[in-house]
Amino acid sequence: MAPVEGDALRLVRVVGPSMVPALRSGDVVLVRWDAPVGGGDVVLVRWAARPGQLSVKRAVRPDGDGWHVEGDNPFGSTDSRELGPAEVLGVVRWRVWPRPRRLR
Repeated sequence: MAPVEGDALRLVRVVGPSMVPALRSGDVVLVRWDAPVGGGDVVLVRWAARPGQLSVKRAVRPDGDGWHVEGDNPFGSTDSRELGPAEVLGVVRWRVWPRPRRLR
């Protein structure tokens, strides 16, 4: 799913266990495209090595032209530890389903 010009917010469904316990597979989150990123933010990313795959991860630190990101579940995450820096597309602001709440 690529951003559509003019869309500031998008809904994205989480797939996989990499962000447990913060997010679980099937959760729906609200992503703000092109938002400023800070360490600790939950973000939507893609990697140059996997341009067709989008992932939800936690921003750790800037890394070159991208961000070093990691999943909250180190045993169930493929992330910057293996794939290198990621391009951040947007910042996850809310889990909207189930149990709506603001994310940080």
